[in-house]
Amino acid sequence: MKIPRLRRHLVPSLGGLLSLLPVLALAEEAAPTLNSGDTAWMLTSTALVLFMTIPGLALFYGGLVRAKNVLSILMQCFAITGLVTILWVLYGYSLAFSTSGMEAGAINLASFVGGLDKAFLAGITRESLTLTIPESVFATFQMTFAIITPALIVGAFAERMKFSALLWFMGIWFTLVYVPIAHMVWSGAGALMFDWGVLDFAGGTVVHINAGVAGLVAALVLGKRKGFPTTAMPPHNLAFTVIGASMLWVGWFGFNAGSAVAANQGAGMAMLVTQIATAAAALAWMFAEWVSHGKASVLGIATGAVAGLVAITPASGTAGPMGAMVIGLASGVVCFIASTKVKRLFGYDDSLDVFGVHAVGGIVGALLTGIFADASLGGAGLAEGMSIAGQFLVQAKGVALTLVYTTVMSFVILKVIDLLIGLRVTEEEETQGLDLSEHDERGYIL
Repeated sequence: MKIPRLRRHLVPSLGGLLSLLPVLALAEEAAPTLNSGDTAWMLTSTALVLFMTIPGLALFYGGLVRAKNVLSILMQCFAITGLVTILWVLYGYSLAFSTSGMEAGAINLASFVGGLDKAFLAGITRESLTLTIPESVFATFQMTFAIITPALIVGAFAERMKFSALLWFMGIWFTLVYVPIAHMVWSGAGALMFDWGVLDFAGGTVVHINAGVAGLVAALVLGKRKGFPTTAMPPHNLAFTVIGASMLWVGWFGFNAGSAVAANQGAGMAMLVTQIATAAAALAWMFAEWVSHGKASVLGIATGAVAGLVAITPASGTAGPMGAMVIGLASGVVCFIASTKVKRLFGYDDSLDVFGVHAVGGIVGALLTGIFADASLGGAGLAEGMSIAGQFLVQAKGVALTLVYTTVMSFVILKVIDLLIGLRVTEEEETQGLDLSEHDERGYIL
């Protein structure tokens, strides 16, 4: 929300001052004030979302790879956390959330990416506020989203990318893909997808479709792991994976309920629907696997829970409890099919099912958001004059733009890096494992 700013040179006389009294009253009414309850919740949410990456995602992915690559996954998640933090401070926050030059309904450069007026976090002081919380807290909260998004991609090309190439890819991808998509969806009136009316409360499009599509492109560009699919590559530590999935489940309350940016009714409903959808998806995947394979696996129920978390993310601010249950059930079944039958049909090596869970789950959630936001289905209600069909088409339009933009940009970035320094470790290094070949360490001493 833009707050009117009054400058002294606009008040040359008492008459001028009197003429501005209505504006002064409006400015006073609109000016944000600090709310300690909202601030406390957002401090907690920020810590929860960071907890999702380190240690949550790191353990979830780390347990799924072979023992010789466990440290490489932990290192990649940790390094991305550090790298994105610094890039966010230097220019990421400004390019994502600066509203300079934005005008509702107008399409210009500011519709696609922000300016640099907040580079190096310029203007963020102890006193500056975003809504009812310190802007420093809002910037840190959004930083944690920027951290986990590229970290999610790691699972698609696990066990075969050079660490140096990974750092270059993540830094450039964050700059050219994550930041513009975040700006187009979240920065407010004047941003492209925001003006379209795309509903993405906590990142179904910005985070999950974005990361999942980039993961698939990376997996295809790098090629399959040595021995895939004829050589068995089972997870080396499912206990790590379940612990990581549990951390993701808990941390996701900060991800979704925290996106209300307040301790209010919206945050409460977001927390409730997150729990419902996750439980429904975990059970849906479990039963789908049980019917298909004859047994229900620990890996399956944990992965199903993550699929539910992904799918409810864009709808968490608008769906009601029953809508959340349908979204969870749908994502559990659809993501199971995408991660097993579809993956096997096309033969791509998405190591840890980033595309099948995050891209597909994000698409399911984004599209169903347009349906279950309607008040007649228990949702918060659509914009005035907007029908369910109309909102569904808007959601599809946002999904399509993200798919095309992310696919093209990710492919170009990967190809340029491959040309300059190479993307993949050698066959010998892959056989040895990335823990030793890239980091000269072992996860386990035998």
